[in-house]
Amino acid sequence: MQARLKNPVMLIPGALQALLALDKSTEAADVPYVTRKLVHLRASQINSCSVCVDMHARELKKAGEKDERIFAVSAWRETPYFNDAERAALALTEATTRLSDRSDAVPDDVWDEAARHYDEKGLAALVVQIALINAFNRLNAATRQPVGAWG
Repeated sequence: MQARLKNPVMLIPGALQALLALDKSTEAADVPYVTRKLVHLRASQINSCSVCVDMHARELKKAGEKDERIFAVSAWRETPYFNDAERAALALTEATTRLSDRSDAVPDDVWDEAARHYDEKGLAALVVQIALINAFNRLNAATRQPVGAWG
């Protein structure tokens, strides 16, 4: 596959640094690294961002995650591989990524379940992370960035 354009964050001065700073700003919240990467992988699967699916699966593998968990992210509801907090984060990711799929974009039950597992700062970090990965997905998908170009 040929990119339509060099990655926009490489063309706009300061864009990549700003997005990376936004990512780093959430590290202090009580959301584990692996959970953040599961969120990134799930949103990227939904958005068909091959660059991010590849990248975040590799990051999870490097973090010591088993293949069973990585391979099952898209079917997280049907597998026993995820704990309740991860499931709540994945449900929030799906709702927040698929905003127009229902009349109530992020239903109270999805939000309330996430709130059972994450404090206010953790919820804020999850929402920022979900928005951030959706931004990266859209940048990559719109410009048809090829897999492997990120590394």
